[in-house]
Amino acid sequence: MNIILSKNSGFCYGVKRAVDMALDIKKEYNKPIYTLGPLIHNGDVVNYLKEKDIYPIELDHIKDLKEGDVVIIRSHGISIDILNKLHDKKLIVIDATCTYVSNIQKKVEKYYKKGYKILIVGDSSHPEVIGINGWCNNTAIISKDGSDLKDLPKKICVVSQTTEKNEHWEQVLSIVIKQCKEILAFNTICSATSIRQMAAGNLSKTVDNMIVIGGKNSSNTTKLYEICKNNCVNTIHVENAGEIPDKFINNNSTIGVTAGASTPDWIIKEAINKMNGENSMQTNEQLEFMEKNNAQIHVGQILEGEIIHVNPKEAFVNIGYKSDALLPLDEVTKEENADLTNILKSGEKVTGKIIRLGSEKYSPIISLIELNRDNAYKEVKEAFNNNDIIKGKVKEVVKGGLILLYKDIIRTFLPASHVELSHIEDLNSYVGKELSVKILEFEEKRNNTRIVASRREILKEIQDKRIEETWNSLEKDTVVDGEVKRLTDFGAFVEIGGVDGLLHVTEMSWGRISSPSQMLKVGDKLKVYILDLDKENKKLALSLKKLKEDPWSTADVKYPIGSIVLGKIVRFASFGAFVELEPGIDGLVHISQISHKRVEKAEDVLKIGENIKAKILDLDKENKKIGLSIKEVNNI
Repeated sequence: MNIILSKNSGFCYGVKRAVDMALDIKKEYNKPIYTLGPLIHNGDVVNYLKEKDIYPIELDHIKDLKEGDVVIIRSHGISIDILNKLHDKKLIVIDATCTYVSNIQKKVEKYYKKGYKILIVGDSSHPEVIGINGWCNNTAIISKDGSDLKDLPKKICVVSQTTEKNEHWEQVLSIVIKQCKEILAFNTICSATSIRQMAAGNLSKTVDNMIVIGGKNSSNTTKLYEICKNNCVNTIHVENAGEIPDKFINNNSTIGVTAGASTPDWIIKEAINKMNGENSMQTNEQLEFMEKNNAQIHVGQILEGEIIHVNPKEAFVNIGYKSDALLPLDEVTKEENADLTNILKSGEKVTGKIIRLGSEKYSPIISLIELNRDNAYKEVKEAFNNNDIIKGKVKEVVKGGLILLYKDIIRTFLPASHVELSHIEDLNSYVGKELSVKILEFEEKRNNTRIVASRREILKEIQDKRIEETWNSLEKDTVVDGEVKRLTDFGAFVEIGGVDGLLHVTEMSWGRISSPSQMLKVGDKLKVYILDLDKENKKLALSLKKLKEDPWSTADVKYPIGSIVLGKIVRFASFGAFVELEPGIDGLVHISQISHKRVEKAEDVLKIGENIKAKILDLDKENKKIGLSIKEVNNI
C-alpha cells in the first residue's frame, strides 16, 4: 500500500486559531464556555471541546445566557445585529472570527454605506455567508454560481465566501460584467482554500483511491470531495478513521488523502494509521496533537518558523506556538508596492523576531526587518571597531550632508565634507547611489544610536595608493597622458595618475604665450613631456613644446637671406619692432629698417597684429636672431 497525504491538508489558520483561542479562554475562566454554533465543522473536535467544558449553542439560545457568561464567536463570524445582542446582554464576547472573514465584513459594511448593492458568491445557508449578509442589513444578493442571476443593479460590489470555488467566482463575475456598469469586485476566496483544493485536485489525478477527511456539513470539505471525485471515481468522504471501509486497509493500491480546514492533525494521523493496520491513537495522543505548540514566547525572541500560507500583504508562520505568527509585508520589506508572494513561498523556512505577543483576538507578530536591523547594527559596530568598509544607499539630502541606509535599515549620517575629497556644491546627484564608507563614529545611546560615516577616508586611501604607484612609474624624458586641472598666470597644473605636475607657460609653445588660457582650458586631455622630476620632494616639471621640433633647428633652410617673408607685428621695443614669422621664430625690424623716412617710434607707423612684408637681411641660427627690413620691400 502506498498512502500519499496531500499538501496543505487539515486545519487552516482561521480554524486552528479559533480552537486555540477556545482552549486558552477555558484556562482563563473557571466556568463553562459557549460557542455560537459548533466552533468548527468537525464532530470529533466539537466532542473533544465539550469534554473541556466548551459547548456549542444555537443563536436562538442567546436569550438563555446571563450577564458575565463567556461566548466565543466562531471563525465563520456573525452579523452585526447578533454582535449587538451579545453586547446588550453584557456577555463576555471573544471574537474568533477568521481575519479573512472579518475583512470581508468590513468591505461589505463600507460599500453598502456608499450605496453599492452587495453580491456574495457562495452558499446562502452557510453560516459565514449569513454572517456577512448581516453587515449590509441582510440585503445582499447571494448566488452560488451565477445561474440564478438576472436584472442586476448597475452599481454593485462583489465578494465571495472564503471557501468557494474559483470557477464559481469567475462564472458570477462574467455575468456581473455584462449586466453592471459600476463594479467593485473583491476575490475574497481564501488563498489557503485555493491551494488546498489545487493540491487535492492534482493528487486525485494520480492515485487509485482518494479519501477526503472532514465534517459532512463542512463546506470546504464538501468542495474538496467534489473536486477529487471528478478526477478519481474511487473517492470517498469520511469524518474520521472509523468510517474508512475495510477495503482501504492494507491493500496494494495507491491511496491519496486530503482533509478539510476543520480537520485536526490527530484525526488525519488516526486515519492513516488505520489504513496501515496500526492501532488507533489513544486519548492522550489526541490531546498532544490538540494542545501541541503551547510553548511560551516573549517579545524580542528570535525563532525559526515555516511559512504555511502567504498572500500579497501578509504570511502566516508556524513557529511552534499555540497559534501561528503573522508576518506582515512591511516587516519583510519597505519597498513600495511590493507583493509578498514574490518574496516568500509556502513551505519556506524563515527566521524572525517576535515584536508583539498574541491575544484572544490577535496573532503574534514576527518581523524579519527587526531581526535584520539587529544584525545590521552588529555589522556596522564591527565595521567601526575593525575599520572595515561597508556599503549603503543614499536615501536623502539633509542639512550638512547625506543620510545613508545600510541594508535599507540602518540610518547613517555622511557629512558633506566627507562625501568627496573636494567640496561638493549640490549633493542631490548622490540620492539613490550606493556608496562605500567607513564608520567614523558609533555612539550607542538609550534612545538611539549615532552613526557617522566617511567616504573621504576611503577615497584618500585610494588616492594615496594611486599617487604612490604613479610616482614609482614616472621617468624623466618620457611622454605621459594628463588632464588640465587648473590654470594660473604662470602656467597650468596637469594631473598624471593623481600627481600634479607644472606645465610652465614657457614650456607650452615655442612661440610666445601671454596667458595659459590662450592654449588650454580645465579638463583638456593632453600628452606631456616630463622635463624633470623630484620624487623625494614630489615635484614634476612638464613640457608641451618638447613634443614638437625646435623651429630654429631648420631656420636657415626655411628662411634664406634675401628672401621676402610675410609676418605679424607682435611687440615693440625702443629700437624697433618684432615680427613673428611662425610660432617660436621672431625677427627684428630695426627702427632704421622700417621706412625710408625718419621714424621716431616704431608704433607710430606700425600696429600690433598687423601683417607686413619684410626682407631677410641676416640670420644667426645659433643665437636665434633674424634681421628684417620693411623699407627694402617698400619704395615709400
